[in-house]
Amino acid sequence: MTNYDKLRELIQDILLLEPGEYSLGLGRGDVPTWDSLAVVSIAVGLDETFGQHPSPDEATGLKSVADIVAFLESRGLSFSD
Repeated sequence: MTNYDKLRELIQDILLLEPGEYSLGLGRGDVPTWDSLAVVSIAVGLDETFGQHPSPDEATGLKSVADIVAFLESRGLSFSD
């Protein structure tokens, strides 16, 4: 499973998305379930899945899937096929 697949699965599970709803452009304003509890769940999920735990400031700055990918890439993970 690629890092992209792992992230897609994580985000879909936390935000209760249907398979076709996930995209890199997906952001907080697009999904009602992306609330403060989801932010904490995403931070914990990033730690458990990728071994990368964002600080509280970093976690609140993750406002889209693209932001999450950029955060993980800044920590050395690759999301290219």
